[in-house]
Amino acid sequence: MTVDFLVQQFKMLPHPEGGYYKETYRSNVITYFDELQGKRNNSTGIYFLIEKNNFSAFHKIKSDEMWHFYCGDTLEVIELHQNGELIKTRIGNNLKEGETFQYTVKSNTWFASRVFENGQFSFVGCTVCPGFDFADFELADQKLLMEQFPQHAMIIKELTR
Repeated sequence: MTVDFLVQQFKMLPHPEGGYYKETYRSNVITYFDELQGKRNNSTGIYFLIEKNNFSAFHKIKSDEMWHFYCGDTLEVIELHQNGELIKTRIGNNLKEGETFQYTVKSNTWFASRVFENGQFSFVGCTVCPGFDFADFELADQKLLMEQFPQHAMIIKELTR
């Protein structure tokens, strides 16, 4: 399998944070999200593809996002928590090396992702609940994020646009 094959097979589009995506599911059930956002689909699902020398830039959404590994190489998810803690999680199929098939990033957490070490590409899925809406998506401003987390300036510089 190649990046080009997967992009064509699933008619994937460029994602604003980096990589490619294709929405595969949007629940018909509508849920009340909050007073500001109003209603959202109960859940959504996408395929997400990232290749080496690219990354999914730091961003946050207002819902939990569960990642699912499908194929390719290990995906590294990097989170910045409000208390300043930086967490790196590897999503992949090498369980003996501490990788996991699924991982959930909690709502309102800054996070980014990239292909781990010398990998070529990662093909994963993301399930969001309440469902994803670009109105709930915030791409990080490098300067502001570095001011908030100066101890992580190097990785913020690497993973912002």
